[in-house]
Amino acid sequence: MSGTSAALQPPADAVSPVRHPDAPAPGELLGAHYGECFGCGGGQAHGLHLAARAGEGVSVTAEFTVRPAHQGAPGLAHGGVLATALDETLGSLNWLLRTIAVTGRLETDFVRPVPVGTVLYLEAHVTAVAGRKIYSTATGRIGGPEGPVAVRADALFVEVKVDHFIDNGRPEEIRAAMNDPDQVRRARAFEVNP
Repeated sequence: MSGTSAALQPPADAVSPVRHPDAPAPGELLGAHYGECFGCGGGQAHGLHLAARAGEGVSVTAEFTVRPAHQGAPGLAHGGVLATALDETLGSLNWLLRTIAVTGRLETDFVRPVPVGTVLYLEAHVTAVAGRKIYSTATGRIGGPEGPVAVRADALFVEVKVDHFIDNGRPEEIRAAMNDPDQVRRARAFEVNP
């Protein structure tokens, strides 16, 4: 990405990311971390319903279809929706590190318009880790992995404890997620950037 700020440059002592041994296998669909997540959940009628898959190393791929509810200008995706798709894809990388992390900074380049009806193909990977900071990058292409680049982003995620969500989320949603009888769904609600 051109023009990335100094805040998104890993420090000299950063290390290469290491895929956690319990991470989903390459090709595995990651699924939603929380049903009401606007990015990956199925509970939001106008959400992205983004589907991410584990890739090789510390990478993911994802796809979402730009629908009429995602418009900014007539017939074109809203830039904020595209930034959300990039953020959701980048946040999915944390599944591979088995780390709870939130977006600290996201810088996005909008390269070309994305028409409604387009399938946006996204690829992301972690570039470096320095303490609690996770540096990553993503690209969104129109129509498939070889399509023209439409959007790019660099991001900094910061590792947090589950208390971050408990202390800052709306109590009724936190209680509902924590009281979910499905143990897997309960744990996943707090695993990645919501």
